[in-house]
Amino acid sequence: MLKRARWLVGLLLATALLGATAYRFWPRPQAAESVAVRSALSGPDDAGYRRAYAPQPFHFPSDHGPHPDFRTEWWYVTGNLSAAGGRPFGYQLTLFRIALAPTPPPADSAWRGHQVYMGHFALTDVTGKQFHAFERFSRGALGLAGARAAPFRVWLEDWALSGTENDVFPLRVQARQEGVALDLTLTAAKPLVLQGDRGLSQKSAAPGNASYYYSYTRLPTRGTIRLGEKTFEVSGASWLDREWSTSALGPEQSGWDWFALQLDDGRELMFYRMRRKDGGADSYSKGVLVGADGQSRPLSQAEIELQPLGQWRSPASGDRYPAGWRLRLPAENLELTVTPKLADQELRLTVRYWEGAVTVSGRSGDQPISGQGYLEMTRYETPIRP
Repeated sequence: MLKRARWLVGLLLATALLGATAYRFWPRPQAAESVAVRSALSGPDDAGYRRAYAPQPFHFPSDHGPHPDFRTEWWYVTGNLSAAGGRPFGYQLTLFRIALAPTPPPADSAWRGHQVYMGHFALTDVTGKQFHAFERFSRGALGLAGARAAPFRVWLEDWALSGTENDVFPLRVQARQEGVALDLTLTAAKPLVLQGDRGLSQKSAAPGNASYYYSYTRLPTRGTIRLGEKTFEVSGASWLDREWSTSALGPEQSGWDWFALQLDDGRELMFYRMRRKDGGADSYSKGVLVGADGQSRPLSQAEIELQPLGQWRSPASGDRYPAGWRLRLPAENLELTVTPKLADQELRLTVRYWEGAVTVSGRSGDQPISGQGYLEMTRYETPIRP
């Protein structure tokens, strides 16, 4: 999202689900049926929903839970893990809440509700050169899906993020489908980071085109991954993004590229580049650099230099994405090359996009540096600009 501008995904789903009456496992769409980001802009009017106009105080644990007066929100967890012997995996579990109306319907049926939940679950098996991606929908009724702050839990059937009475952590992450499963426990190595202006992340010039957004950028992780009949004990690091909003891209914007990088020197770097329709970078692109001590500073679009490295064409959808990136932060004397661990980590779901595990290499000053992370790219509807 954003992880990023993920409000668009929610907006599209609200549009797609307005007339839906039953949701368990919807058939996964073929590539030709997937929808571009721009299609999300034709969603229903946002009258009646709250919007993010100005910074506001955050209150925990309540803000870990749902915000039903906003149209969309998401709990977004990604991570890089390894099993004994160093076998690498990447994973993503995202749970979205989408409001279909700003107020609850009459309470005349336990089936009736105005909230829909969507989940994306993906696993990258680098050694096996396999990428598994799944999608679910369910209504926020009858206990099928929902969210609460205390004790913290967000769930979509048996996909779930579960915490404690007073906190998100330790956070248990569980998902399984079609012989692929994970059961992980995440702890917090650093305090949360408020993105943008004290947690207000402005996405375009229009007032209210913003989200409330915070992140946990380094989460030591342990647990198990199952592939078919094999179970792997794994450990590594995860990243949690939280956003809620009622908004859309500005008329001049077409998509985004989002980087969440964990460097081996203890720092983390998040940056999302909002793309204009002409392929250039929008001035509302921004990010954050988190020091090894947990202190953070915001990054503006002018501070980051991004260069796509080649392109990769999806054999299934035909969409093109950059095959890698070079990222420079001159003020920190930092130059990084970001390379996907697998070329094909495209989620060919209701909304098609590329998101997957990446390796990081480069230099910090005159010293080599490495790391790993996650990269998200929405579909390029204009040619990739070098």
